[in-house]
Amino acid sequence: MAFSFGGILGEVIVIAAIALVLFIILKLGKSIFKFIFGIIINSVLGLILLILLDYFFQLGIAVSIAVLIPVAIFGLPAVGTIVLLKILGAAI
Repeated sequence: MAFSFGGILGEVIVIAAIALVLFIILKLGKSIFKFIFGIIINSVLGLILLILLDYFFQLGIAVSIAVLIPVAIFGLPAVGTIVLLKILGAAI
């Protein structure tokens, strides 16, 4: 015979457990969504800034795969690094 908490008490425990699991899933989902959204915004801003800096200051940064991949992954810090390397004379 299976162990049972009894009618109403068992139902309350099951409902509380489901509520707890849903609460944890929503909290984790919200933080993961915020993290991914932040990365996407940072990448888009990095690409826009790279194009604008190259257009207005004629830095001569070739928009290639070698430049786009770090900017798409790291966003604004990658743009700063690429511009600094270009100013210092590194081959980009």
